[in-house]
Amino acid sequence: MKSRIAAVAAAVTFLVSAGAVTASPAAADPVPGSPNQFYASCAVDLLGTPVGCLETDEVHATHICQYVLTTFGLGLDCIQR
Repeated sequence: MKSRIAAVAAAVTFLVSAGAVTASPAAADPVPGSPNQFYASCAVDLLGTPVGCLETDEVHATHICQYVLTTFGLGLDCIQR
């Protein structure tokens, strides 16, 4: 039981620390008129899905993203510019 609690605690700690690193839209330019959206530069996989998004300024952005709450935790919803 203790190992299960430790595993859950480690997972939560990882998600919180990962969220703190990636969830900093203040560094990115906000999209005018959309307070929840920000500009990002994303790589695209073979199916055209954005992966590996990094917040950036408007000039270097390839996508417009926003953070969304999913069943798996915090995720990104991005559209190509």
